[in-house]
Amino acid sequence: MCTATTYKNQYFGRNLDYDFSYGEEIVIVPRNFPFHFREAKSLDQHYAIIGVAYVQEGYPLLYDGMNEKGLGAAGLNFVGNAVYNDHMDGKDNISQFEILPWILCQCANVAEARTLLKNLNLRNLPFNDQLPVAELHWILSDAHESIVVESMRDGLHIHDNPIGVLTNNPPFDAQIFQLNNYQHLSPKEPVNNFAPEINFNIYSRGMGAIGLPGDLSSESRFVRAAFTKLNSLSPDDELSNVSQFFHILHSVDQQRGCAELANGKYEITIYSNCYNLSQGTLYYTSYDNHQISAVNMQKVDIDAAELSHYPFITTEQINYQN
Repeated sequence: MCTATTYKNQYFGRNLDYDFSYGEEIVIVPRNFPFHFREAKSLDQHYAIIGVAYVQEGYPLLYDGMNEKGLGAAGLNFVGNAVYNDHMDGKDNISQFEILPWILCQCANVAEARTLLKNLNLRNLPFNDQLPVAELHWILSDAHESIVVESMRDGLHIHDNPIGVLTNNPPFDAQIFQLNNYQHLSPKEPVNNFAPEINFNIYSRGMGAIGLPGDLSSESRFVRAAFTKLNSLSPDDELSNVSQFFHILHSVDQQRGCAELANGKYEITIYSNCYNLSQGTLYYTSYDNHQISAVNMQKVDIDAAELSHYPFITTEQINYQN
């Protein structure tokens, strides 16, 4: 399961929560890397992209990414609700694993993505026999707005996302509706609405947020991430904003041992990342490396034709001061 968020209309990123890693890495896809699609026209020239991908057969299977124009996108598990289709004549037939490059290659912003998505038919084709079709929904964000894209049994849904947060299940309209149940929460000290004649004690800081969910379910992570993001403050400089962004993500990360699966494994936050949508920088931490690392797409030749690869730093980096 996963959590994605935005911050200050400039930052976008996610936690990737799962029980194992496929060997994903950071990749920069330059403008002249040829993207071939199963049932759509190839894109031999396109916007450059930086993202996290599992590269198979030379093809970057993107988990999340941003393009040089400042459009960010991420796919999150949507098990039990995602439904993909057979081929439809007259539609843009795009396989599930192709949707992120298909959008990021062509669209400079969310508005252009909305237009492109109007004719989309998400196909039920796997990448190969070893990689079955993943059940996902997607968040797309730029400096002005966010949307959520869900392909379900009753069709393709494109939701406005004024919160700028997405987790997994239930569908997005149900996720955002549940925030109605938490409108009493506040970062301020609580006010006695229980019984004015009783003199209550404010015995701790943070009591205004009593009732904020703390479990690891996707519904609870949505509420907690939304509350943390919407009440977050940081000085308006890059280091402070990036630091605060990771605090938002780490408020809903998953620790080994706390979410046991049926196979005896445990779901953990494999990585957390943050894209600066205006600079093309990807910052990240991994489960065993809390030091923030960064890759900038502008520091390579984005007019090239070959992928640039940057393996995750996955061992803890400790700054010994004596």
